Amino acid sequence: MTLRFFKYQGTGNDFVMVDDRERQFDESNHQLVRRLCDRRLGIGADGLILLRLHPDYDFEMVYFNADGYLGSMCGNGGRCTVAFAHHLGVIENETRFIAADGAHEAHIETDGTVNLRMQDVLGQQEISEDGVFLNTGSPHIVRFLDPSRLAELNVVSEGRAIRYNERFRERGTNVNFAEMPPTPDLPWQVRTYERGVEDETLSCGTGVTAVALAASRRGAVSPVNLRTPGGDLRVAFEALPDGSFTNIYLSGPALRVFEGSIDV
Repeated sequence: MTLRFFKYQGTGNDFVMVDDRERQFDESNHQLVRRLCDRRLGIGADGLILLRLHPDYDFEMVYFNADGYLGSMCGNGGRCTVAFAHHLGVIENETRFIAADGAHEAHIETDGTVNLRMQDVLGQQEISEDGVFLNTGSPHIVRFLDPSRLAELNVVSEGRAIRYNERFRERGTNVNFAEMPPTPDLPWQVRTYERGVEDETLSCGTGVTAVALAASRRGAVSPVNLRTPGGDLRVAFEALPDGSFTNIYLSGPALRVFEGSIDV
């Protein structure tokens, strides 16, 4: 069987995209997903996304981590899926679609920026010795670092130690390390260890969302500009008196890199 695919990236967070409107992709074939995401033996990506039709929405986004298994919400993946749906002619510039964590709205600006509405984050943020924990569609720990430490940090080693500690070992968590800018006009610096990839990625959409919300406790005001190794993102939100957040939007580029076919 020959599989037609597209490769997309959002600030360096890259995905194999499959038009599965005919529902021919076997989502139980974890080995195939792993191979397609393998950077030496396959196409290479942080994850694989199926675009499927849905009776109640414009489309459905089905996201797999690079380990081959279904994942939770992926923010950059969601933005790339919106761009992919636009490329296929499934949507125009606005959409409402369904993902692992529920319904999302999005719109595409004339310059190609994709603005994705994330799920509301309810309740107070949980603070522990690991850092600030919150769920932005995927679970995240945010750890703030002293100035100038982020660039030299061993993100894989430090992130893995938290992801596999006693608290998170069973279900895992993503781990974000963030550095406050020296002046408010500069972006927050963020690096992320992603579960499912089990490595540092160039960017993580739900991760920078988590950092922006956690940073509001440190004086960050919406919209928050953030810089990852793969590029810049923006997170806008409305903070509520009870510690919850609503009207959360993740914004940034979502670009088609190439397309092709592979025997599977």
